[in-house]
Amino acid sequence: MTAFVVTGTDTCIGKTMFSAGLTARLGGHYWKPVQSGLDEQTDSEIVAELSGRPVLPEAWRLRLPASPHIAAAREGVAIDIRTIDPPPIRPLVIEGAGGLMVPLDAKRTFLDLFATWGLPVILCARTALGTINHSLLSLAALRRAGVPVHGIAFVGAPEPEVEATIERMGRVRRLGRLDWMGQVSPERLTHAFDAGFPVDAFRVEGA
Repeated sequence: MTAFVVTGTDTCIGKTMFSAGLTARLGGHYWKPVQSGLDEQTDSEIVAELSGRPVLPEAWRLRLPASPHIAAAREGVAIDIRTIDPPPIRPLVIEGAGGLMVPLDAKRTFLDLFATWGLPVILCARTALGTINHSLLSLAALRRAGVPVHGIAFVGAPEPEVEATIERMGRVRRLGRLDWMGQVSPERLTHAFDAGFPVDAFRVEGA
């Protein structure tokens, strides 16, 4: 089994819900390297609740709900991506924060971090208006950085033409689609995830 990095085309698009479903599907562990914002329920707490799977401690926990480089500066610290290494546990689901170009310090972004790891990335994208632009730009950035792309996972109401356009123009494998759920429970998430993603969607050759 392998590790997957889950990133998104933007923030608040459902990648934490997807990560919880994926962690449960794989029977794996979940890890969010950098958590910004501690006053409300964190992504790790949400995934633990929805997946029922082990959650590993974050490498960085920052109180301010802002871009990590801003939140870190507010606390008088600097994030060094050279110290952030994925745990050796497999299977493992790693969730980024926001999108690829979210800064971790004054010069480096999550994309730079993912490039050092070389792990397969799953891009989560909304099905709503604007997703074609955001998805194609994100896919282009991943490939330019040499990051392996496992596929794209859509979140939201079905938009077959939009999804097919991204799959074709982005030259990317469509893994499936997760319905957006207002009230989420572990049972509802498992049912929606199983309905939206075939059993072989997360199979990695040679893993």
